[in-house]
Amino acid sequence: MHKFCTSLTKIPTRKYFHISLVSILFSLAVNSFLWFPSKVQAQTDIYCRLSPEAIAEKESLRQAVLGGDKDAEKKYQDIHIQHNRVVGNCRLRNWPRTQGIWLRLYPCDVRPGEIDRILDKVVNYGYNQVYIEAFYDGQVLLPAANNPTVWPSVLRVPGYENVDLLADSLRKAKERGLRAYAWVFTMNFGYTYSQLPNRQQALARNGKGQTTLDVIPDNVSLHNQLGASHAFHTFIDPYSPEARQDYRVMVNEVLKRQPQGVLFDYVRYLRGVGSDSVADEVKDLWIYGEASRNVLLQRAKNEAGKKLIRKFLDKGYVTSGDIYAVSSKETPKWQSFFSPSGNGKLPKRGSGTQVWELSVAHAAQGILDFLQVATQPVQQKGLSTGAVFFPGGNRRIRNNGFDSRLQPWDQFPTSMEWHPMSYGACGDNDSSCIVSKVERVMSMASDGVVVIPAIAGVWGEPFKNRPSLEMQMQAIRRATPQINSISHFSYGWQNIEETRLRKSCRL
Repeated sequence: MHKFCTSLTKIPTRKYFHISLVSILFSLAVNSFLWFPSKVQAQTDIYCRLSPEAIAEKESLRQAVLGGDKDAEKKYQDIHIQHNRVVGNCRLRNWPRTQGIWLRLYPCDVRPGEIDRILDKVVNYGYNQVYIEAFYDGQVLLPAANNPTVWPSVLRVPGYENVDLLADSLRKAKERGLRAYAWVFTMNFGYTYSQLPNRQQALARNGKGQTTLDVIPDNVSLHNQLGASHAFHTFIDPYSPEARQDYRVMVNEVLKRQPQGVLFDYVRYLRGVGSDSVADEVKDLWIYGEASRNVLLQRAKNEAGKKLIRKFLDKGYVTSGDIYAVSSKETPKWQSFFSPSGNGKLPKRGSGTQVWELSVAHAAQGILDFLQVATQPVQQKGLSTGAVFFPGGNRRIRNNGFDSRLQPWDQFPTSMEWHPMSYGACGDNDSSCIVSKVERVMSMASDGVVVIPAIAGVWGEPFKNRPSLEMQMQAIRRATPQINSISHFSYGWQNIEETRLRKSCRL
């Protein structure tokens, strides 16, 4: 650099100006080619979606790479850098700052170039976060040859035992500038878990001795409402040591694939339909598993308290005579802690209502305790965590009832991201019931909590009695301008026919 500057003093001024101008223009042209190798300058709309021309060019390069064109590989990598920069700059200028999408992968996504194609589409639509499902429906997205969990691998096709779909998709997402999270079911361990002979004691049970698997197949309306795959969900007893250890192993394996965060879904109990959607008596609660029952009895501070709790669990109620009988020598005592839904401390001791409220609070505390166990390995690595929940999952219903999911999300750690599933179906042109869910969460969230509403739908048109994604987002922004992050459920909903083919292809 010093020699170059010295030599310039020997060049006449006009000649130097001409040469330096040419040099600068040449340098700019070269640098522009290096940084922007595409023939099409990528542009976006206000939702940060790339132009059709930019999308077509990138897809052409992907196809060329698949065809073995070595020259296209570098151009394909460069266009990822360019599109990442363009979408990133757009997100800085436009609302929302963060826009995520929920993505489930299938065995057929192991086909050459398939994950690339899917993640390219994610970027094309202006997303800068992706939530890749790593544990769902009793399966894990781990290679069959390296799966120490109790669950089977999603990809179980002979010849693909060593393929790591989770690691590959997380890596490719980050290469495109996407912030990549792993998305996992939490208390819903899936049908396969319910079939393990040595895990029966880990399943959640109600006062009739039923597991959630016993309840769902008999309920035709619930089956129709949720769909076949959901009909075989199995929820666990959150107090079970075996369930906690099994889950810990799975989370640690997911973390080895280096996600940038983990989202925990199904942080709740099963919700029934009709009258079963409300828990208003103790035998409705999923606290009759061996571990849960034992912990509840241990909450008693004296023998009288333990006797009254046991009578309440066994009979489903207690009479004034029962209370008098156990109180003849000492007043029943047990731990006092908060009931769900932020309604304050439990009522005065000495009534059946008080034992009922204790049982509800115990059930809700099991969810909070399990969430703490689940998130601990993630937090130890300094990664982001998020909890997915229904805004109405913590409601008290009438005087004595609760939403049967007993989802105490208002007590979730404020250090976690909160992802309320705002899936209301108000009508093709009405977002009011969706907005009301978000507003309820914001009214109960502490200052500083990152709230990222998840909305369901597709771009540009109504879907399943919901307005377009654009209309929903505009309504949320007007009502809650303090929110600056949002996510869309899901990639599959936006690409229905493609997803059907991905689920049904033969390898």
